[in-house]
Amino acid sequence: MLKIDTHAHILPRDWPDLAARFADPRFPVMTHTDGRHRIYKDGKFFREVWESAFDPVLRTADYARFGVGVQVISTVPVMFSYWAKGHQALELHRHLNDAMAAICAEHPRHYAGIGTVPLQSPDLAIREMERCIGELGLQGVQVGSHCNDWNLDAPELFPFFEAAADLGAAILVHPWDMMGADSMPRYWLPWLVGMPAEQSRAACSLIFGGVLERLPSLRVMLAHGGGSFPYTIGRIEHGFRMRPDLVATDNARNPRAYFPQLFFDSCVHDDRALRYLLDTVGSDRVMLGTDYPFPLGEQSPGSGIDALGLDDTTRARLFHGTALAWLGVPLARFQAAAAGA
Repeated sequence: MLKIDTHAHILPRDWPDLAARFADPRFPVMTHTDGRHRIYKDGKFFREVWESAFDPVLRTADYARFGVGVQVISTVPVMFSYWAKGHQALELHRHLNDAMAAICAEHPRHYAGIGTVPLQSPDLAIREMERCIGELGLQGVQVGSHCNDWNLDAPELFPFFEAAADLGAAILVHPWDMMGADSMPRYWLPWLVGMPAEQSRAACSLIFGGVLERLPSLRVMLAHGGGSFPYTIGRIEHGFRMRPDLVATDNARNPRAYFPQLFFDSCVHDDRALRYLLDTVGSDRVMLGTDYPFPLGEQSPGSGIDALGLDDTTRARLFHGTALAWLGVPLARFQAAAAGA
């Protein structure tokens, strides 16, 4: 059975040293010393990555061990650089998108691509998204759960989402710049607590701000199983009903009504949570996603879905059917990957 991993991060082995070019240490920089690959940001060590972060052939062999034939690749959120001037960030985004498109072109049966754009400059973001779809052949773009002081319902961002709907671009919303990073830095809490909350913030902004209401064809996937959003929908809905004067100020439809417009990956790390997600949003909204190749991701891709003992029709939907609907591509593009091509 074809398995498509919709949440898999990738980096080019090298990218322009914008920290030096623009005299701004906030831009991430990659170094390769002693056989180790390290990212530095703000003049200090940020993260070590491995060859699996950028070698497409190694990745293909690695995830084939688990029966995964296709990865939908997207950049690592630290590369968003939303704090930068738009034209500076665009230089980085274009390099990332060109590198990703090259991998997809060289390995079309094993990779699809979700690009990145300088969301802080919506006009530039629209133009780069158009290039991603029209020139590079990518399937969509990834955006953060917010952009500086803008939540995803910001009026400044609506033209971007409108253009995405018109282009038929798949949108991947990924948490970044996690809330609480300054107030709860210990115990990895920004990733364990802030990251799920970021996704709920993004979902509620898109719903209560009327973005999904105005753009019913927009295809949005919320990474990490939608974070805390699906699991607190009862509280969110209750607030909507009890205090519409505070909650329903811009959109009067029940937030639960928008589940059919959203997609979710399966990266929730708990069998019961995944079953709840399926019961709540439906198997036609959920798809395999692992957060490859990072430690917080699913270490045995597809194991969470396999653990539920689902029928073959549902498994096929989760392993590739929903992904194809989100990406807007036919099964034939990847069928050879399932046969080991």
